[in-house]
Amino acid sequence: MKLALFDLDHTLLNTDSDYSWGEFLVNEGLVDPTRHRQMNDQFYEDYKAGQLDPIAYNEFVFEFLTQHDHDYLHDLHELFMKKVIRPQMRPEGFAAIEKHRDAGHELVGITATSDFITTPIFHEFGITETIATNAEVIDGQYTGKVINIACYQKGKLARLEQWLQGRNVEESWAYSDSINDRFLLDYADHAIAVNPDDRLVVLAKEQGWDIQDWSI
Repeated sequence: MKLALFDLDHTLLNTDSDYSWGEFLVNEGLVDPTRHRQMNDQFYEDYKAGQLDPIAYNEFVFEFLTQHDHDYLHDLHELFMKKVIRPQMRPEGFAAIEKHRDAGHELVGITATSDFITTPIFHEFGITETIATNAEVIDGQYTGKVINIACYQKGKLARLEQWLQGRNVEESWAYSDSINDRFLLDYADHAIAVNPDDRLVVLAKEQGWDIQDWSI
């Protein structure tokens, strides 16, 4: 297998889908604006600092999901795609995906953000295999809990290993913007830092990784 791994937020997207979902809920008047924005902002700062508690954050995100049925959430996510996500999808991301697809490589989206938010976005990019932080669903209802290992920092490698299930990877590529993905980038034969944050710029230069600008 030749494997191309794509992070989502600030890599394929010109925004952070998790943070943007919280802002979307506030702007649509669906959550308490003061509490939700305060918590959303704090978790986002923790993420950028590499200090995020991924379980606590995702359970905060999942609170809203527990209050609604799947049909409502599906329709709301489509509105989120239309208003927020589609304008932020990077053309260079589409181009990189197509390059790997044309070469016959296996395409996998891998993200710390929840599967509820990200699976439809990856599908829009043409990536059907996704590894994300998983929201528990019982009897068709979100419980508000995280199942499996949170797909964050070293957890991404653990989740990738689960997905591979012993399959041999002959060659691999990984694309990400964040220092939080240094373990994933180090795993790959070809690491590509896409619009990297300040700490990843330093690491990428030290390691001789490719640095690319995909900004819109």
